[in-house]
Amino acid sequence: MGAPTVSERSFLYKFLRSTTVVKKEILDLAMLSATKEATKGLSLISVFSSTTPFIGLFGTVVAILDTFTHIGQTTGGMSIIASGVSDALVATAAGIFVAIFAYTYHQALKRKSFEIINFLQMQSDAVLAKKEQ
Repeated sequence: MGAPTVSERSFLYKFLRSTTVVKKEILDLAMLSATKEATKGLSLISVFSSTTPFIGLFGTVVAILDTFTHIGQTTGGMSIIASGVSDALVATAAGIFVAIFAYTYHQALKRKSFEIINFLQMQSDAVLAKKEQ
């Protein structure tokens, strides 16, 4: 914050290349750019975490239907039912397993991006406040 120049790696650098005057609008543009970068990919992870249980449920329904088909064609009894239910539950467990990790990762990244954006907003406010003095 007390540095006389802006790092070339910062979001603000590309907005300050054309001007040396720090304005609220330029800082707002940098904030929008940083927000876009910090939240990139969150929607995809959100889609994974919300749809994988349904994909697992779909696999369960397909396996149960397959089991009913085999029951009608053979006379295996409980062994066919147990095998089919077992396969169906594997699909459900896989969907829930993926969803748990995807949701947890999504929440961790969402929190980290929130912290980064808040930090940048504080820095922006500090630069503007220092400028007004």
